[in-house]
Amino acid sequence: MKVYPFRIPKPDSDAIIYQEDHQKIFYNKYHEHEEIQVSCIAEGEGTLIVGETVNTYKKGDIIVIGSHIPHVFRSEPQFDKTSIMLSLFFTEKAFGEQFFDLEELKGLRPFFNRTEGGFKATSNLKKLNLLFSQLQNATKFDRFLILMHILKLLSNSKYVSLSSNNLNRNYSAIEGTRMSAVMAFTIENYNNQITLEKVSEIAAMTKNAFCKYFKKRTNKTYFQFLNELRISSAAKLMLQDRDMSIAQIAENCGYNNLSNFNRQFKTIHKLSPTEFKKLSP
Repeated sequence: MKVYPFRIPKPDSDAIIYQEDHQKIFYNKYHEHEEIQVSCIAEGEGTLIVGETVNTYKKGDIIVIGSHIPHVFRSEPQFDKTSIMLSLFFTEKAFGEQFFDLEELKGLRPFFNRTEGGFKATSNLKKLNLLFSQLQNATKFDRFLILMHILKLLSNSKYVSLSSNNLNRNYSAIEGTRMSAVMAFTIENYNNQITLEKVSEIAAMTKNAFCKYFKKRTNKTYFQFLNELRISSAAKLMLQDRDMSIAQIAENCGYNNLSNFNRQFKTIHKLSPTEFKKLSP
């Protein structure tokens, strides 16, 4: 068993699943599935955790999550509109064991190489968004053709990786339940004070054992991860509310010490909060 295994519902004869999520919050458990997920964010914004890495998503983003990579989309609570995500799910063997090994499809290999850590496209976004908009009313055959076009564009797009692809993610049932509980607790409570005692209790481990466990699984300490989540939220708040003071943003994101917030922010963004706010559009 993996981290919250999630079965994508589909008829046995279907090789591609098209799914539309229209809701305030996307599926917000730290989970994984066998299928590769290619998604277009049609509306909404929030935090995306892939493996051990904190990322963000917003309207227009094209996001790819590889097979069996734990992840969670968390919509921003203050975002009033319904979040909409359009997704295609398929496996590398969905069309036959050697389909993507055909000489004619070798040009798609960069896409599959990039899925190992998940990635976000940074070019060809207008073309990709247009293709996703055509999926709803397409026949199954046309969806197959659209998917091939999307994969071709993604193979030739600029991109940023979402996570390291060299971590040990072979979770046992106990480990999957433990890591999911830790992630869920952190996502829901990052803006409050979190102690090592409390998060170790959530993981049902001693403090020393938990620290070693988390570091081995993610290549970072728990508090490094927590800081990344908090600073990611702080950066979004700066963009969303230009009138909110830096001190108020720090407090809203779980920091009761402004100098510590400034230091952590600069470590991650290489800019002070004030400099970041000035440079932001």
